[in-house]
Amino acid sequence: MKSKRNSRRHDIEVRYSKKAVAKKLRRLADALDHDRTYHLQISGVQVRVPPSVSVEMEYERRKNREEIEIELTWTKQ
Repeated sequence: MKSKRNSRRHDIEVRYSKKAVAKKLRRLADALDHDRTYHLQISGVQVRVPPSVSVEMEYERRKNREEIEIELTWTKQ
């Protein structure tokens, strides 16, 4: 696990193993499928994702690189 923090906006980027990401994505998919709150911890920060979350998927292709981003957004309550 490798992380970077941006102190101004409290952005955290973490690089997990594929196995760890798969486990988190399975739990997220289950929460989304059952319209439940999803709780996770990222680099020591507790995050609560409500059932009202909006999900966006983005695909980018450049010369020798492809990327898929999954973005979850919600209003803090």
